[in-house]
Amino acid sequence: MSNYLTTKDGTRIFYKDWSNGQPVVFSHGWPLSADAWDAQMFFLGERGYRVIAHDRRSHGRSDQVWANNTMDQYADDLAELIEKLDLKDVILIGHSTGGGEVTRYVGRHGTKRLAKVVLLGAVPPLMLKTEAYPGGLPIEVFDDIRKNTLGNRTQFFKDLAIPFYGYNRDGAVLSEGIRDSFWLQGMLGGIKGQYESIKAFSESDFTEDLKKIDVPTLIVHGDDDQIVPIGNSALRSAKLVPNATLKVYEGAPHGLSQTHTDRFNADLLAFIQG
Repeated sequence: MSNYLTTKDGTRIFYKDWSNGQPVVFSHGWPLSADAWDAQMFFLGERGYRVIAHDRRSHGRSDQVWANNTMDQYADDLAELIEKLDLKDVILIGHSTGGGEVTRYVGRHGTKRLAKVVLLGAVPPLMLKTEAYPGGLPIEVFDDIRKNTLGNRTQFFKDLAIPFYGYNRDGAVLSEGIRDSFWLQGMLGGIKGQYESIKAFSESDFTEDLKKIDVPTLIVHGDDDQIVPIGNSALRSAKLVPNATLKVYEGAPHGLSQTHTDRFNADLLAFIQG
C-alpha cells in the first residue's frame, strides 16, 4: 500500500507500507527516494516484517517545499510518520543522509518506539572538515555538489552514480539499470529541496545524537565508499554509539545495498533476529 502523510506544516509525505509483522522503517539517501530500498523491503516483507519507507520532503513523490529542508525537520517528519502509524518495537534503518535523519530522530525524539537501529554508509557524526573533525571533507567539496546540482543536475546525477556504486573501480561491472534508476529517483525530487539538503547532510553535527542511541545498533560501511569516506563516519560513529556493532565491507562502495544486496540483506536479517 502507498499513502500520504500530511505533516504539521502541511507537507504531504509519500510512503510505502507493505506486509505485516514487526515494523522496519527505512530512510533513504540523497538525492534518492524510498525506491532505493526496494530490494530490502521485498526481502524482509517476504520474511514476515512490515516494511515502511517514505520519500523525504522535496524528494521523490513527496511535496516539493520551498523552506524547512533541514535535518531537524526531516527527523520530525519521520517522527510524525512513526507516530501516525503508531509503530512500536521499530527497526529503524538509514542510509547516507537517511542515516543522519535516523540519528537526529533519536536525538530529538528518543528511542521509546525503537527496538534496533541500522546505519548504512551513514553521514554521522559530521561530514564537513572542522577543528573537531579534521578528517572531514573541505567545504569546497560540498560547494561543488551545489554548483553541479544547480548547473546541470540531470547530467550530474548520471555522473554521480558512477562513484556512488563504485563503477569507476577496476573490475566493476556497470549496471545501466541501477544508474538509470539513480537518475530517475534524483530527477523526481525538487531542485530547491535537494540543494538545501546538501547543507543539511554535510554540516549537521550528529555527535550528541549518536550518544543517545541506547538500543542495539548495526553500523555497515564499505571501506571504498567514495561518497561518505569511512574514516570520518562509521569508524567514529562506532565509538560514539554505546551498543554498536561495526561491519566493514571490504572494497564496497556507498550504494552497497544494491551492489552487495545478498550479503547486506543476510546481515540485516541476522541482526534483526539476533
